[in-house]
Amino acid sequence: MSLQHSSGITRAVGRAAVVVVSAVLMSSCSSDDPAQAKERQRDYCTKLGTWQDTAHATTTGEPDADAGDGQSVQSPEFANTESAGRAVIEASKRLDRARLEHGGSDIVDDTVNAVGGDIGAEGRAVSYCDSSGFETLVGSAG
Repeated sequence: MSLQHSSGITRAVGRAAVVVVSAVLMSSCSSDDPAQAKERQRDYCTKLGTWQDTAHATTTGEPDADAGDGQSVQSPEFANTESAGRAVIEASKRLDRARLEHGGSDIVDDTVNAVGGDIGAEGRAVSYCDSSGFETLVGSAG
């Protein structure tokens, strides 16, 4: 057997190994376990509801007083809203990786846009929770 032939076989085996490893990794991201899928959806909807509660409390509360130097003070509610926003975005990414979106929507984009103030995107995120059976964990959009 020539050295050139041997290295060709090695490359082919290496490529096959990459394909197998990729397939295993991709299949582990997809949720074939219905209980695990429901848990991810519940986690997302719980975090979406928490974000809604803090975001709506922040926007309907009293404005912060100025610090005296023309700069406003960030309230604890604002920090909680940002933290809740990051948490729900991360949960949406887990849904996306597990391919648990409904009806061709992009749950990550909708969540990011909702956290950014897009009422339509918030409505789509809430609708996702409604269709997943977790409507009690979220409020209406807006």
